[in-house]
Amino acid sequence: MGGTAEGVGRRGFLKLAQAGVAFLPPLAAGVARGQQSEAEGQPEAGAAREYARKVRLGLVGCGGRGSWISTFFAAHGGFTFAAVADYFEERARRVGAQLGVPANACFAGLDGYRRLLAAGVEAVVLQTPPYFFPAHAAAAVEAGLHVYMAKPVAIDVPGTRAIHALAQRATGAGLVFQADYQLPRDPVNVEVYKRVRAGALGKLQAVFSSGWAGGNGYQDPPRGADPASRLKDLVWCNDVALGGDYLVHYDIHIIDAVVWALGKVPVSAMGLSAAFRPSVHGDARDSSVVLYQFEDGTPWCHQGILGAYHDWLRAGRLTASLQGAQAAACLSYAGKSYVRGGPRHFSGGVPNPEASVRTNIDEFRQAIEARDSANQQVLRAVESNYAAILGREAATRRGFVTLDEVMRENRAYAPDLTGLAL
Repeated sequence: MGGTAEGVGRRGFLKLAQAGVAFLPPLAAGVARGQQSEAEGQPEAGAAREYARKVRLGLVGCGGRGSWISTFFAAHGGFTFAAVADYFEERARRVGAQLGVPANACFAGLDGYRRLLAAGVEAVVLQTPPYFFPAHAAAAVEAGLHVYMAKPVAIDVPGTRAIHALAQRATGAGLVFQADYQLPRDPVNVEVYKRVRAGALGKLQAVFSSGWAGGNGYQDPPRGADPASRLKDLVWCNDVALGGDYLVHYDIHIIDAVVWALGKVPVSAMGLSAAFRPSVHGDARDSSVVLYQFEDGTPWCHQGILGAYHDWLRAGRLTASLQGAQAAACLSYAGKSYVRGGPRHFSGGVPNPEASVRTNIDEFRQAIEARDSANQQVLRAVESNYAAILGREAATRRGFVTLDEVMRENRAYAPDLTGLAL
């Protein structure tokens, strides 16, 4: 992959936007010249190094993101793919061939992941629709395997609770369990985070954030006789029971960033939502406005819309503005991040999500080698998942709801998998 958004087709860009990776050139430096960052003096993220042996990987989910991120694992130097699994046999065989996996280790069907777990792998990379993550992760931990999973970690409260328990269980078993969030791994955003935590903003007054609903919306064709059609080409993004809704599976990036930066989760929310994509057959909403509130009363307004931003938050998609009494800060997935004003002004720079993916993969390999199973990162991912679910529930109900209420309800979402091949 490479080039810019203008250099690829709209379909390809939307697929990788869903994957959580923008088409951006590498940064020449992690932060603006003259600014200090914890990244200074460190080697380039994901730089090739020598390993005594390679970790045997299994890829579960060979769609757009799965096939894309597998190239980073393959190029890392510390991994080798030993098996792949996907519901669709032709996709498993195609991606398996690209990764040098023998045909007898390319598995298909809903239970293909189980056969993969028994194929001699040491770690799994989970890249399916997020509904499946809790079950797949549970089976992997039960099998004694390390887990690297995409976001969001689950689509509902029971699934998120399961991931929390699995992360703790993995820690006890000495297994590495990691969720792939890019924004908090970028040196520019890390520098903004450090300054915010050091009091750069003064008293926080409000937070504004924006999602993007994956661009112009994912194709959402009429439901046909074949239920498998909802599992491919990102159609599943339009079904809440498979993807969690647009706010959970896409806007989670910036919701996670706000929870990370402030170190706390909102306690209530009120919201509205609607669907504006050209063809609507799934139940997901692609446009929403949510007003969160933290325990101290601080408001957080999140907006996720379909298509391009023209005025409000000109930086557009996946951006958060933290407004303090002394200064303001911006966290961004692919726009500019900075601290503006106050005693800890930081001119900032543009994050590089692709480099952050390499950082995550490299740290996953290092943690396996060092037997570091603290798994703190996935525990924060659980907290941000609750925040996203709270926002979805408020927007769906078009009213006010507290996090305590959502947790007590413990509502589970489950797709109808009748007729799918095992």
